[in-house]
Amino acid sequence: MDKSKLVKLVFVLILTLTAWFVPAETFGIPNLTVIEQRVIAIFLFAASMWILEVFPIWTTSVFVIVLMLLTVSDSSLMFLRPEGLTELLAAKKNGIIDEAGLSKLAELQGYYGTAISYKSIMATWADPIIMLFLGGFCLAIAATRCNLDINLARVLLKPFGTRSEIVLFGFMIVTAVFSMFMSNTATAAMMLTIIAPVLKMLPSEGKGRIALALAIPVAANVGGIGTPIGTPPNAIALKYMTDSGICDQIGFGQWMLVMVPFVIILLVFAWFLLLTFFPFKAKHVNITLEGEFKKDSQSIIVYSTFAVTVILWLLDSVSGLNSNVVAMIPIAVFCISGIIGKEELKSINWDVLWLVSGGFALGVGLQGSGLAKHLVETIPFSDWSPMMVLVGSGIVCYLMSTFMSHTASSALLVPILAAVAKGMGDNLASFGGITTMLIGVAISSSLAMALPISTPPNALAHATGYTKQSDMMKIGVIIGVVGIALGYVILIFSRQMGLL
Repeated sequence: MDKSKLVKLVFVLILTLTAWFVPAETFGIPNLTVIEQRVIAIFLFAASMWILEVFPIWTTSVFVIVLMLLTVSDSSLMFLRPEGLTELLAAKKNGIIDEAGLSKLAELQGYYGTAISYKSIMATWADPIIMLFLGGFCLAIAATRCNLDINLARVLLKPFGTRSEIVLFGFMIVTAVFSMFMSNTATAAMMLTIIAPVLKMLPSEGKGRIALALAIPVAANVGGIGTPIGTPPNAIALKYMTDSGICDQIGFGQWMLVMVPFVIILLVFAWFLLLTFFPFKAKHVNITLEGEFKKDSQSIIVYSTFAVTVILWLLDSVSGLNSNVVAMIPIAVFCISGIIGKEELKSINWDVLWLVSGGFALGVGLQGSGLAKHLVETIPFSDWSPMMVLVGSGIVCYLMSTFMSHTASSALLVPILAAVAKGMGDNLASFGGITTMLIGVAISSSLAMALPISTPPNALAHATGYTKQSDMMKIGVIIGVVGIALGYVILIFSRQMGLL
């Protein structure tokens, strides 16, 4: 280990141990439990290790999972649990605990907190999103074997000519449109499969590869904002507003009327940003993709499976199959047909799967310990001015979504902020009321894409090997800040004009 990395590691350890051992009152969070404080320390460890890249980021994810199992799970090391807690829990489970025991148990749990199920931590490795990744990887492997990726790239690139800037924008538009109607992760997996041969053909000395690789997750994340079904946070905000009778129901077309222009503006900005930071060396991308669609039996199986998978991803509301289940179809078909064997399985990016599962485990820790809810409730939204509440809620959601599931952060914040907004009454009306508040949270969560673990499309792009974490952070933070500001401006204007 070189000197700079050693210094970074020492800094991370000091930060982590300080957070672990300082008095709980230091954090300014009332009634902070032991488990919650440990989760804060692990969170700081993971965030600083991912940002500073002391070790490969996937190894940090593995370590985070193990560290959580050993220290904050219900199967943690015995000396890290309060004395007598295990026995009292066993007595309660067996129904042989008396009132004194129940009182003692309540006291211990109030101090120690809620231990996180070790099964839920370990289950992050088998999370449905992991299966979606596997399905995407298997599609990519099979597509490469029969040159489907090259042929699709040739078809999709043809309308955009050869100018490098237009080709980049073309990929962003196609990705964004797909992500409006299907899973952002599934869209990114499909588009990165198609774009793979293009990335290989670009000159290694230029930065065009970075721009193209980053364009896919950026467009997938931004594009999902365009429709109510584009990403779960949108649906959460709409469902809560409708079910609670807080405001009039917002229709599909009504949503798109406001959000599609927002998506287009942000895509143009992101396109300009990518070209500014990662300019193409040549003005033209002269890509020669020769060949024709193969017609052998294995290729036909790949074509058919690819088409069926994409169609089912697009029509999940009709078929009743969610994108994670659909992703299992290519895995089963390709394995049983012999298109993918044990050698091909070895080529899957297992490090990416560990990276993503580590991020999921951290989200489980934040939610399972009650820390995420505790933190949000500690924020004095009711004491803030209307504009501060709007901007503050967006920033809080953005920061939370950077390190945990976008869906989970939205599901946690939406009901709390709805209550805050309802309590503010007419004070928030001039800024768009509850509608602006809740849709703003949905937008902010979708724009959290500063790290590979922030969202699965980011992790998939990072897996290509063409993007560094620093590149992703630079683009992600700028788009996040500009996008949140632009989003609230458009929401406030739309409410005043009666468009929402």
